[in-house]
Amino acid sequence: MAHLEGTERAHYVQNMFAGIAGNYDLMNRIMTFGQDMKWRRTVVEQARIPQGGRLLDIATGTGDIAAEALKDDPTIQSVGGDFTIEMMIAGKNDYPERKPIQWAVSDTLSLPFPDNYFDAVTSGFLMRNVIDVEAAFREQMRVTKPGGRVVVLETSPPKDNVLKPFILIHLNYILPTLGRMIAGSSEAYTYLPDSTKAFKSPEALAFSMRQMGFEDVEFEEFMMRTIAIHAGTKPA
Repeated sequence: MAHLEGTERAHYVQNMFAGIAGNYDLMNRIMTFGQDMKWRRTVVEQARIPQGGRLLDIATGTGDIAAEALKDDPTIQSVGGDFTIEMMIAGKNDYPERKPIQWAVSDTLSLPFPDNYFDAVTSGFLMRNVIDVEAAFREQMRVTKPGGRVVVLETSPPKDNVLKPFILIHLNYILPTLGRMIAGSSEAYTYLPDSTKAFKSPEALAFSMRQMGFEDVEFEEFMMRTIAIHAGTKPA
């Protein structure tokens, strides 16, 4: 699962998200005690999309961030891209208010958009699932306009502190149980904690962004430091 590499990992992730698409939003609300909606609003704020500007929300899933951006400013072009078609279908069919989103089948490692096109690129819970973090950032920078923003919402490995045992219980036992009961897939909600524990620390992810050339890279942590929002600017 989380140890898979290359195309095998990509296919596993794609099939996994297809299987939980119908209950994905509900599980996110339950797992985060509803905090994920606040984090997505913060992502949109950090994106700093100008009026009438263009947003790409890559790995959009059911379109939560893309919809939040449209709610904030209906004048923007909000593109939701994902390589799991079932997730986008669920977002389009289950939420009538998300119909204005421009849905696009998109591989984050080979985005089907021209250079310097978007004012901002956002993602939610994408980066720990990609097979090449640096290549994903390279593509995001390519399609972002000079001076535009790239904003990343992602989980973080548990820190070595007094809370770690409780966080691990939540990740290792509570989430798979909830996944089996609500989404009908304990396997998917075993993979998600495993991929979190194996992912980069917020400091390491910020370093990767700087290495790829982003400027003014900063991050903010939430939920007992298990969630981080990173933001960086493409050089003008």
